[in-house]
Amino acid sequence: MAVVSDLIRKEENGTLSFGDYTLKTKAKRDNFDYQGNVFKVKTFDEITKLEKNGMFAYESVPGTTVTNFVETNNGASFNVEGAEDAQITLGLDEDKTYKVKINGKEVGDIKTGLGGKLSISVELENQEVC
Repeated sequence: MAVVSDLIRKEENGTLSFGDYTLKTKAKRDNFDYQGNVFKVKTFDEITKLEKNGMFAYESVPGTTVTNFVETNNGASFNVEGAEDAQITLGLDEDKTYKVKINGKEVGDIKTGLGGKLSISVELENQEVC
């Protein structure tokens, strides 16, 4: 179980880790500075949410723990863990098509709409989502 006890942290490799799906009550941490951006995380067993500079970045239902989260010009990559399967939504660029991979296996192309949200369902066994 790789929960993030301080709710959000910068890893030695420069990525972010956040969330604690084992919490029974809501917890949050805001004003976390990372690479010139300000992050806020809210997490517990029912939901995990991440905001970047006040904008939507990540949400999972139920709650999850995310490790090695990194954003690139082409999307995002991270590892995710949870107690059960989850619906994950990412805040990405509007009206753009992304190749989605789970555990290195391409599962298809998903296009974001005007809000830039991309949603996927994952069966959780320490899956790597790219």
